[in-house]
Amino acid sequence: RQPIYSIAGAPGGLACGLLLVQPLLARCRLPLAPLTARRVHAATGAVLALLVAAHVAALWLPSPPDVLAALLLRSPTPFSLWGVIAMWAVCLAALLALMRRRLAHRIWRGLHRALAPVIAGGTIAHALLIEGTMEPLSKFALCAAVALATLIALTTPHPWRKRRK
Repeated sequence: RQPIYSIAGAPGGLACGLLLVQPLLARCRLPLAPLTARRVHAATGAVLALLVAAHVAALWLPSPPDVLAALLLRSPTPFSLWGVIAMWAVCLAALLALMRRRLAHRIWRGLHRALAPVIAGGTIAHALLIEGTMEPLSKFALCAAVALATLIALTTPHPWRKRRK
């Protein structure tokens, strides 16, 4: 691969790394106070959205037609489709985060939470299908950790919320 693609992939790799902590922050599974975890989750989400935008913009520089084909879902490469699915899910999650106070909490939470497996799954598929930008073993380990963190967040109760009977 040309060096520009490795450089353009860096924000994507960093975003994938943030996906490891995002679900754990959302479910207070890291050693932070609940309010701090929520604030860090929000800030990390904003950085994640910016990294995705930087990734797409950096890929646009060497090959606008390829990025346009991917965004229009006409790319012949399967990794592009998964990346675009994950990208739009990140955009929707960010939009929902901005609209949090305008929606009923139960609706907002359900929609925002439903995007987590789409973002994680799309990102994992996107990363695993790309060859040559990351060392295979570390890429697989990061993707497995993201999958596990997402699974833990989606299947375990929030430690500070009372269960309804």
